[in-house]
Amino acid sequence: MIARDIHKKLVEISTYYPITTITGPRQSGKTTLIKSVFSDLPYVLLEAPDIKNRVLEDPRGFLDRYPNGAIFDEIQNTPELFSYLQGIVDENKDIKFILSGSQNFLLLENISQTLAGRTAILKLLPLSLAELKKTKYKIKNSLDYIFKGSYPRLYNNSIPPDIFYSDYIQTYVERDVRTIKNIGDLDTFRRFVQLCAGRIGQILNMNSLASDTGITINTAKSWISILEASYIVHLLQPHHKNFNKRLVKSPKMYFYDTGLACNLLRIKSAVQLDLHHLRGNLFENFIVNELLKSKFNNAEPSNLYYWRDKHGKEIDCLIETANKLIPIEIKSSKTYTKEYFKHLIYWNKLSGSDKKDNYLIYNGDENDKLPNGNLISWNSLEKIPLE
Repeated sequence: MIARDIHKKLVEISTYYPITTITGPRQSGKTTLIKSVFSDLPYVLLEAPDIKNRVLEDPRGFLDRYPNGAIFDEIQNTPELFSYLQGIVDENKDIKFILSGSQNFLLLENISQTLAGRTAILKLLPLSLAELKKTKYKIKNSLDYIFKGSYPRLYNNSIPPDIFYSDYIQTYVERDVRTIKNIGDLDTFRRFVQLCAGRIGQILNMNSLASDTGITINTAKSWISILEASYIVHLLQPHHKNFNKRLVKSPKMYFYDTGLACNLLRIKSAVQLDLHHLRGNLFENFIVNELLKSKFNNAEPSNLYYWRDKHGKEIDCLIETANKLIPIEIKSSKTYTKEYFKHLIYWNKLSGSDKKDNYLIYNGDENDKLPNGNLISWNSLEKIPLE
């Protein structure tokens, strides 16, 4: 098992609540993690048909089998349990339940209705660069990492990415889609997902996406919500502060895993990726994901945004802290040039921020303090202050 950075926070937070919920993409390592951390609790997979039937027939009797608590995996499949869990933990302060699920909206909707205040919610994404650097799987080339992606089984089981992601799409994505919403035309939905991959790291234009897919705007919005609920894509929201400038207000779209995006784009190797026209977008997606994983692995919500005005001036990523906004520019080149700081300098003048808080993340190996800010290697992201 690859050690997960969220482990310590998971143990700590589980002492504060009778129920701890961990959510994230399928195959991100949730089950392995919770079974190792809470090895004293019985494990129950609620996707199994016989288990689901048992819950439906007698939910109270089912829960009576676990007087000291249990791990309930894929809990969104049995929403009937949530109200019963509420009553149990209110009556028994010593009982402990660990819930896990891979469909974010379905899970959080039930939690907000019945378990508010009784559970902590943590998100586990696929392996981070920081986690892999501590193992024998440490990767020296960022493009190899971007192409391969970061699902644990790719490393533990040495599964070729093309095989893994093809199975992943068929086994998990399409099945989850049917669970969340009954989509009749899966071929059109597959094309929609591929078109999303072609827009990776770009401002989401729902009209264009709907038109190219041949669906209505409302359908496109619904399908984007499905991809968010299944942890396939996430939307980076624009920062609201405008400094008297007109701003772009639409989010940018990223995939939770760049390996999946590469597969959808039919990229067959890191060599092909190096020559691909979306290489820069995928590198940006990779960096944003790593920053997001750092937040989630510390059991904290995202504080990441982007900023763009109507003149095309853009900051790829803004980190909002209590006292300031930290601007980040992301470049896929291995060679640094002064020109890369131009949007950061523009931001400094507009916002009155200090150049020492500028960060330029690039695909090279050097780290340096420069007159216009900090030059940071893709392999040294721990130097980026997230608070």
